[in-house]
Amino acid sequence: MLPFDPLQPDWGAIDPLQITGAAELRANQLLLPTAAGPLAITLHDFGVRLRFGEAATGDYGMLLRQPEAAALSFQSDADSTTLAGAGFTLRLRHNPFAFEWLRGESVLQRSPTDAHFTRRFRLPPAARCEGGWFMSLALDAGEPVYGLGEKWGRLDRRGQLLESFNRDALGVNAEASYKNTPFAWSPLGWGLFVHTPAAVTHAVGFAPWSQRAYGFFVEEPQLDLFLFAGDGGADIIGHYTALTGRAPLPPLWSLGAILSKAYYADAGELLATAARVREEGMPCDVITLDGRAWLDTQTRFAFEWDAARYPDPGAVIAQLQALDFKLCVWEYPLVSVNNPLFADMAARGWLLKDKNSGEAYRYQWDTSPFGDVLTPLPDSGLVDFTHPEAYAFWRDQHKALFDIGVDMIKADFGEQVEADAVAHNGDSGRQLHNAYTLLYNRCVYEAAQRYCAAGAFLFSRSSWAGSQRYPSQWGGDPQADWGGLAGSLRGGLSWGLSGAPFYATDIGGFYGDQRDAVLYVRWMQAAVFSAHMRLHGIGPREPWSYRHSESGEQAEAAALQALQLRYRLLPYLQQVVQQACDTGLPCQRAMALAFPQDRAAWAFEEQFMFGDNMLVAPCLRADGEVEFYLPAGQWRRFPCNSAFAGGRVHRLKLALAEYAVFVRQGERIPLGPDIVHTGELNGQVVTERHWQA
Repeated sequence: MLPFDPLQPDWGAIDPLQITGAAELRANQLLLPTAAGPLAITLHDFGVRLRFGEAATGDYGMLLRQPEAAALSFQSDADSTTLAGAGFTLRLRHNPFAFEWLRGESVLQRSPTDAHFTRRFRLPPAARCEGGWFMSLALDAGEPVYGLGEKWGRLDRRGQLLESFNRDALGVNAEASYKNTPFAWSPLGWGLFVHTPAAVTHAVGFAPWSQRAYGFFVEEPQLDLFLFAGDGGADIIGHYTALTGRAPLPPLWSLGAILSKAYYADAGELLATAARVREEGMPCDVITLDGRAWLDTQTRFAFEWDAARYPDPGAVIAQLQALDFKLCVWEYPLVSVNNPLFADMAARGWLLKDKNSGEAYRYQWDTSPFGDVLTPLPDSGLVDFTHPEAYAFWRDQHKALFDIGVDMIKADFGEQVEADAVAHNGDSGRQLHNAYTLLYNRCVYEAAQRYCAAGAFLFSRSSWAGSQRYPSQWGGDPQADWGGLAGSLRGGLSWGLSGAPFYATDIGGFYGDQRDAVLYVRWMQAAVFSAHMRLHGIGPREPWSYRHSESGEQAEAAALQALQLRYRLLPYLQQVVQQACDTGLPCQRAMALAFPQDRAAWAFEEQFMFGDNMLVAPCLRADGEVEFYLPAGQWRRFPCNSAFAGGRVHRLKLALAEYAVFVRQGERIPLGPDIVHTGELNGQVVTERHWQA
């Protein structure tokens, strides 16, 4: 058995899987022996489940429940086996293993058909390799594939080599990303989900492997694969989220603007900023204390306010509440060795351990990639969320924060579990790495459910399959330039195509700020049409902070208008959010998802539908030019109501306060009153009038 090298795989040296014996039916599950362990097959109303080999890692609760298997029949001989049930047929070849999956007479998926001079299959249809499992699927010529989490490049994964492995991506410029899931789908009617916490490498029509195949390698002794059938992306995302969970309805106040920066130096700056927000009439609901803003970096994280700057945090929070603000505070799942909590948790076995020494693992921060952005940090332990007592302790420690008046947690990091760590459940750090963030998100969200009077809500950066149940997520640390804006938009749309409905970007960009007022306004305008809306970066992000830059006063007015529009759209946004919770559909829908029958629309990857009725073409150029495609039909531009014909490409040059947003003729958009925070609504969204297209 040879090791698998994703960069230079030796296909001729990999032995394809073979079925070695007779089939056996047990309780709607067909078992077939192979040289690499059993193959278990079940049919379901959504498709097929194939399990190769024996389970080897923790389950981690990625699935809501085990899906019910349908009754099946089968026929088998020495060369092939055919299964039928739930409206599907699955045909298997034995030597080597290959499959063809049909619904009626239509082939949904099959093993790749690209052959080789010296062997039947160029890529093995399935193979057990050193370190994991390989499998390949066929792709039609030009067939696009979507999903695989938050990625910053093209939404169509065709031609890409991608890894499902959570990383601190340090921005939106490369393949590395914070939020991953090994779930992908094609508009031609199929999807896949690799049910694993392990790293998965995906080559989606990647030419060095095969431009005709989708091959993937799973770093685990078992391959647990779900294949979904559906009439387009909405159906397939519905199947995936029925399996892995859907987001609960977030509280109304979370749909308002969230103000943040890295960071407010002390209580005086925090309160002065909050007061000015109200004085300037800036609509805003939440203000955020980032990591350095409320914690001592040498002793974090232990749920402790920095006493030097916050001797009486309750009094500060009371002043924020008097200004009608909710408060968000930052955390991460690491405990400094300089805090007594480290020794206490280590003694109880509540931190991940070093597999070599057996002692509490000490994570050593490499701050060189951050420059001056991140304060040098001490060695830290990582909370072991696989330990039931550690999980309960960390969850319940949030009670004091919520009791004092905190309303929301920003759960940062979570990508720091390294291979030489070991967890209480016996898994290695490599096995735990991706699922760690799911456990972390779950723990903090459950704390909010138990203890937050304002309603449960969570902002998290790192996520894995199932994390959409603990909303919402934000895209991390984009560069403050036009490429950062475009990458952030694609990251959010990509995450939505992967079954996660809620997303927010760092309006204005996180690092490299040049005080570009036009960029700030265009970012703000795009974020109006997202599930959640956060202003964040290194330095201030209030509209008046751009006043002295080029176009500053005009930009300030345009930014405030965008925030006012956001609040007026709350009745429509509430409908969009409710639909997302009910169906798993994202609030921002890429064109391939929103218009599965209009292939021309799929090429326009930066524009999107916001809910069912609003088509948004964000402006990604400093000169205000925007090119967009409107699907067939008649459209009206929002809010001026000018007419545009569908089925063609349009170009506009936008003034700074203008949008390229369109609604199909005949549709109505509910609008609410002008307000500066959702508290004015007394918990009830008000529709003041309808805008008629």
